[in-house]
Amino acid sequence: MVMKYTFSVGWLIGGIIITIAGGLIILYYRQISENLASGVSSYERVKLFGIIMVLVGLLVTANLHTYLLGLIVKLLFGK
Repeated sequence: MVMKYTFSVGWLIGGIIITIAGGLIILYYRQISENLASGVSSYERVKLFGIIMVLVGLLVTANLHTYLLGLIVKLLFGK
């Protein structure tokens, strides 16, 4: 069974917001790490979190997150 792709303006706007937030985290990772995390030791963790946010934002923008989640659920539960 193939899931039909549907476009949604709401998910597009939400995905753009998530992508921008991830980009801002990547841009200001030093300040974020020093003020909210444990300083220099977490620079790479904060950048990784920003990159993951950008990738998730792009998936949400294209409305592919529901397809991927459905695929994972089918693999786990087999139905």
